[in-house]
Amino acid sequence: MSTNGISLRIKSIDTVRGLIMVIMALDHVRDYFHITAFSADPLDPATTNPALFFTRWITHFCAPSFMLLSGISAYLSGQNKTTADTSSFLLKRGLWLILVEITFMTFAFSFDVTFKTIFLAVLWALGTSMLVLGLFVRFLSPKAILISGLVLIFGHNLFDLVKAAPGSGLDIFLGIFMTGAGRFVPRGDGGNIAFLYVILPWAGIMMSGYGLGTIYNRAFPEQKRRKILLQSGVAAIVLFLVLRFVNYYGDQSLWSPQSEGMRTFLSFMNASKYPPSLIFTLMTLGPILILLAFTEHADNALTRFFTVYGKVPFFYFMLHFYLIHLLTMIAVLSSGYTWAQATAPDLFFKFRPNDFGYSLGIVYVIWISIVLALYYPCRWFGNYRGRNKKWWLSYL
Repeated sequence: MSTNGISLRIKSIDTVRGLIMVIMALDHVRDYFHITAFSADPLDPATTNPALFFTRWITHFCAPSFMLLSGISAYLSGQNKTTADTSSFLLKRGLWLILVEITFMTFAFSFDVTFKTIFLAVLWALGTSMLVLGLFVRFLSPKAILISGLVLIFGHNLFDLVKAAPGSGLDIFLGIFMTGAGRFVPRGDGGNIAFLYVILPWAGIMMSGYGLGTIYNRAFPEQKRRKILLQSGVAAIVLFLVLRFVNYYGDQSLWSPQSEGMRTFLSFMNASKYPPSLIFTLMTLGPILILLAFTEHADNALTRFFTVYGKVPFFYFMLHFYLIHLLTMIAVLSSGYTWAQATAPDLFFKFRPNDFGYSLGIVYVIWISIVLALYYPCRWFGNYRGRNKKWWLSYL
């Protein structure tokens, strides 16, 4: 198979990753700019509306997709390295992402110079997953890593049955590694550490992506690869529907009949992201696997647009968060809030008063504007990194 074919396959990964990065920004814009972001749950089927529900729901695809694609990319980047070098890179990059989460991203979330709360979110999940994958790569084959990842994905909900005493060592361990839905652990200095993403269920998705990377080997038949992606995607969707309908295993939150048929449907679709349940993972990754199959040779204005962002995910992620929060600060102070009101001690995020915000339509306008504003910076950095092979660029 030609080198051009390999290029197209990697480009398809960048295209899908770029799409989910663009969608991801919608959720972050909603957090900072929507009027009810801090006063109502957009996924509560009893109180939400379909437009708000699916604005939040569509962004569910982002984190699991990024984990899966990061695993595939880790496998592909390791093709020209020894196993030891691949493991070492994953361990170092994982530690780097955790450091960035604690420092730069915590400040991006809160704009709190005191770091009263340290937020461990997406980059924490990526970093810890890379640490786990880095250890597994050193000792196991890609096939064994795939199997291990699938065991975590399909089996971690069994730990929902474990009832640990609140505050016990087992409770804290399970909350951080397996079953946590967002845990605030007090620090000795009066602050908190917010463990928003558990470790092992997300690591299972990245490990599965690493094992899936073998179908992107140069000698692997293209038609067979597409068939595997399509069949796996369809199987995941069917299994999601079956397990969700049975309503017994695979998610911490069961769906329930609501006052209207539409609200019952919303309840059915409201799978748990914190932690990522088996049903949540099947629901989100099934369509992504199908999309990977159909975008392998797609080359048009839209795919090229998304690829610009997909080539520089870390750069885009950092830039878009700071831009969103800076624009929020400007909007809040311009709306008549005083500095004291905008930075009140009880605010979860500084410059984000709980009663501030706009309608959902305005949120969409801000989202599109931010994505377009980052297009040329992302394209510049992608071209710069493509021309330069400096070691530090692999960490950005």
